Amino acid sequence: MATPKLSIIVPIYNVEPYLRKCVESLLTQDLDPAEYEIILVDDGSTDGCPAICDEYAQTLHPSGGSRKGANIKVIHQPNGGLSAARNTGIMAAKGKFVQFVDSDDYLQPNVLRGLVEQMEREDLDVLRFDYQNVRINQAGDYEVFQPYKHPHQVDTRTDVVDGETYLNERMTYACYAWMFLIRREILLTNHLAFVEGILFEDTEWTPRMLTVTRRVNSTCQIVYNYLMRNNSITQTFTWDNKQRNIESLFIVNESLKKLALCLTDTRWVFGDISDNYYGILDTVIRYDYAHIRGWIRRLKSVNAFPFVAYKVSRNVRLKYTIINVSPTLYTWVMHIVYKKKGMSK
Repeated sequence: MATPKLSIIVPIYNVEPYLRKCVESLLTQDLDPAEYEIILVDDGSTDGCPAICDEYAQTLHPSGGSRKGANIKVIHQPNGGLSAARNTGIMAAKGKFVQFVDSDDYLQPNVLRGLVEQMEREDLDVLRFDYQNVRINQAGDYEVFQPYKHPHQVDTRTDVVDGETYLNERMTYACYAWMFLIRREILLTNHLAFVEGILFEDTEWTPRMLTVTRRVNSTCQIVYNYLMRNNSITQTFTWDNKQRNIESLFIVNESLKKLALCLTDTRWVFGDISDNYYGILDTVIRYDYAHIRGWIRRLKSVNAFPFVAYKVSRNVRLKYTIINVSPTLYTWVMHIVYKKKGMSK
C-alpha cells in the first residue's frame, strides 16, 4: 500500500456508547481510501470497545472488501491514559500528516480532503480548524450548542506565519490537540510526545508543538464535533478529581516555564501560566477554602504572582489586579460570593 497522506489517531478507553459514531464519521470522508489510515488505539478498555475495534478492522480492511476499503489499524495495549495512547498512535502512523480524534467525538462529513489539500498547497506544518460543541439531549440525539466557546477562538486570518507568531497572535488558551492537522515529520524530528500521567496534557503539548514549526495557518471551517459530557475526568466535581486537576496544572506550568526560556515572545506562555494558576485558586476557593492560606503559600513558592493578563476579558483582568495586590483579600471576597450563590462546598 502506498504511503497515506493522513493518519487519524483515535485513543480509546471505555467509550462504547460513542465509539461507533466516531469511527463512522471517519469513514464518511472525501479522501480516497488509500489516502488515509485510521489508527484505533484501545487503551485497555474494559467494556465493549476492544470488540468494536476488531469488528471494524476485520470488516473494513482493504482485503475484506467492505465499505470504501478503509485502512483501519487496531492496537490493543494496557491502560496508560490518553497521552500514552496518542504516543502509541504517533509511533504507528505512516501518513504525511497526523490528526487526533478523541473517541467520543466525531468529524463533520467530507471535510478532510480540503484540509489535506490546504496543507499541501501552502506547504504547511500545522493547520488549525474550527469546531463546535455538541451534547446528547434527553431524546438521545446529538445537538449543537456553544456554552464555553468564546467568539475570538475562531481565527479568520489566512496568512501563513511561523508557530511562535501564531501562538502569540492567533491562539487562545483553548489549545486542544484535536484542533490541528500536523506534519508527522515535525512530531518525530522534535520528539513531540505527550506527557503521560497528567491531565490537561494538550495545554502542555500544543505550545511545544507550535513553537517548533515554521509554517502555520487556519481555516474557519467547522470540522470537529466536541462532545461535552458531565462525567469526564476534568468535569467530575469531587475533591479527589479536583486535586488531580490542580496537581496536573502545577506540572503543566513548570513545563511552560521551561518552554518560555526558549522563546523570543513569551506573552502567550506567561498568560497561560497565569490562567492556570487562576484556575487553581478558583478551585480551592470553592472546594478547600479552609486551607486557603496553605494554598496561597504554595502558589507564592512557585512564583505564581503577579498574574499576567494576556488575552483575557476585562472582568478577569480586574480580578488579576486584585489578586496581585492581595491574594488573601481576593479569596476572602470570592468565598463569600460563591457561598451566597451556592457555588462552593
